[in-house]
Amino acid sequence: MPLHLRFGTDDLLRCRFALSPLCETHEAVRTLRRTERHGYHRPWLRRMRPAVAGLDLAPLWLFMPQPGYTPDFLGRPPATPAPTFEDELALLRGTDPGLAREEMVRSLACTPGAAESPLGRELLADPAYAVQRLADVTEQIWQALVAPDWPRLRALLEADIAYRSRQLALDGLRGLFADLHPRLAWADGTLTLHTRDDHLEEQRLDGRGVLLLPSVFVWPDAVSGFAEPWQPTVIYPARGIGALWQTPQAPSDALVRLLGPNRAAILAGLDEPASTTVLADRLGLAPSSVSAHLTVLRDAGLLTSRRHGHQVLYERTPPGLALAGAGGSGPA
Repeated sequence: MPLHLRFGTDDLLRCRFALSPLCETHEAVRTLRRTERHGYHRPWLRRMRPAVAGLDLAPLWLFMPQPGYTPDFLGRPPATPAPTFEDELALLRGTDPGLAREEMVRSLACTPGAAESPLGRELLADPAYAVQRLADVTEQIWQALVAPDWPRLRALLEADIAYRSRQLALDGLRGLFADLHPRLAWADGTLTLHTRDDHLEEQRLDGRGVLLLPSVFVWPDAVSGFAEPWQPTVIYPARGIGALWQTPQAPSDALVRLLGPNRAAILAGLDEPASTTVLADRLGLAPSSVSAHLTVLRDAGLLTSRRHGHQVLYERTPPGLALAGAGGSGPA
């Protein structure tokens, strides 16, 4: 059944984008559990299997019912466009125990018997301890499963926001919402998200607008989050996930003869906008070498660059696309 988000005039002025490393950490945990989400993420899952074996995920899984409510205090909407994980974790650790207990009770009620389980009783009996334990588990998961790939993930998320921002400027909100996810639709001042829940929900935004949060691990779904007083949020799959964990495409022999092996590999590997750091990690080259090659390719008109946040993202121009034999790039 659908969720209807009713927009007023002020809400149209308060739509914004952000990224959240804490959100990605929790979505990574959900990906481990939901076999229908494995698709594109199978290479990541295979690589992370030893790390997962060393983690105790039970406290977080207890508060991730499917379907059902996950406590908002576990990852409130980011107040800034690109918070660090440390900033978001500090907010989690500072949660008021009374609020935490209220939200934990609501979440556990979604799973029969969860509140009466030994772990459920333990966490409800001491919500201050529960907050710190959940924060500790989240930090361990971040370090083991997400932080090693965060530069690559962050670049993909930032590239998505840059693309959506241009799309908003060209096509307005109607065009933006129409392209975010097949389950999202915009009509008559209402953004509708078709969910897997069995009840109809309507929510007036009351001037809070909507936060749009691209995610790697939420694929293949789009989900809504956060009750009042938090800003309503739509978490949707970022563009380019299909190529995220793949081995970079090998350039053709002709392209290697023309440009040399490293420049050819860089040009062939830019299926989505990427930073120097991400390309260096992906191709196993020194960042200084990649930077020099990118400058040459850009000066030759094969790449363009733009600053997004603290990073410079590179993408192929039409001549670069033609030379790489790509013919174009789009959503994965």
